[in-house]
Amino acid sequence: MSPSNCCVNQDVWTVVQFATFTRLLSLLLQAVLNAVIPDHVADAFSPPRSETPLLLDPVIEALFGGLSHWDAEHFLFIAERGYLYEHNFAFFPLFPLILRLLAATALWPLCGFLTMHGRLLLAVAIGNSILFVIGAVALYKLSRLVVQDRKLALVAVLMYCLTPANVFMVAGYSETLFAALTFAGLWLLEKRFTIVACLLLGFATGARANGLVNAGFLLYLSLQWGLSRTRAFSKGEGGVRYRHFVLELIRFVLTGALYAALVALPFCLFQFYGYQTFCHPTATQVPPVLLNLARDKGYRVADAASPTPRWCQWRIPLLYSYIQDAYWDVGFLRYFQWKQIPNFILALPVATLGFIASYMYIMANPVFCVDTVSCFLFACALLDQWPPAFSV
Repeated sequence: MSPSNCCVNQDVWTVVQFATFTRLLSLLLQAVLNAVIPDHVADAFSPPRSETPLLLDPVIEALFGGLSHWDAEHFLFIAERGYLYEHNFAFFPLFPLILRLLAATALWPLCGFLTMHGRLLLAVAIGNSILFVIGAVALYKLSRLVVQDRKLALVAVLMYCLTPANVFMVAGYSETLFAALTFAGLWLLEKRFTIVACLLLGFATGARANGLVNAGFLLYLSLQWGLSRTRAFSKGEGGVRYRHFVLELIRFVLTGALYAALVALPFCLFQFYGYQTFCHPTATQVPPVLLNLARDKGYRVADAASPTPRWCQWRIPLLYSYIQDAYWDVGFLRYFQWKQIPNFILALPVATLGFIASYMYIMANPVFCVDTVSCFLFACALLDQWPPAFSV
């Protein structure tokens, strides 16, 4: 084994150890703080518990109860009951599916001591801890490949393990799963395992809706590779060749469309499932206690006897957009309000670093950035002249 590979393996082991330590520390801190600090009383989603607690349920609740608040309530409810309420569809299915699989397989021997909810809560603590370690290792490999600096990659990952957002990485949220899939997908993409990378990034979309943005990485690298081949052909033939440029542009459009479709497929399938559930409902058995909760809170359940939801009549019946608008008042530029100024100030350091990094990248890669703009303008010109006119 070469000295460089030995150093890399040592770094990976360091990452695994440090990430594991920070997971244990985070779980310990949340248990202590959850016991000491009273919970904030909010009108958030809080479904009733229908199972009688078993022997170990109070212990698991005391240790990991802090992981089940806010959005975690939705994920745990979906893992236990499925998608019963309309607003549950704001939370994508991959994470609750993994929790359910863990609770029903690896934690099945505990079914005599823990209810399903207790096993799901334990699955959150175990699953997110393992996923975080995997994500940290994938981030190290990605950083090592991109920045070509072993020490910088290691320091970046160690800082990632100390993120102030650690509470969301250990709680019953899908952020940890999404990060692990995204980092692994981008690492494989940098190694040019494009199809496998597409699959992982597609699974990331199955975990969170903003996985759709990952299609940009695929399009960016595909365009970068295409422009590099065009420049190589041009140098070999003594000048820029229009034919090579057009061929690479066509190749980019076709492959880019395929890659973007693979990344977006889980989102589209999930929206279709929501459309079928509420726009063409069938007879479903909902426990009375959950029906009462729906009546009290105004939640919608799939019911053939009820009026069809108005979003079903939209030209593009996108349930996700409707839920964000109707239940959380999320829409274009709605966040820009005076009361959000403290949050903007809080985000300012990271936003500033992002702008600086973008500026440094443009200054370091001016040829590629100019070629990208030129390629975009050329494609627009072609589309503007399509279909071509033929003279007889």
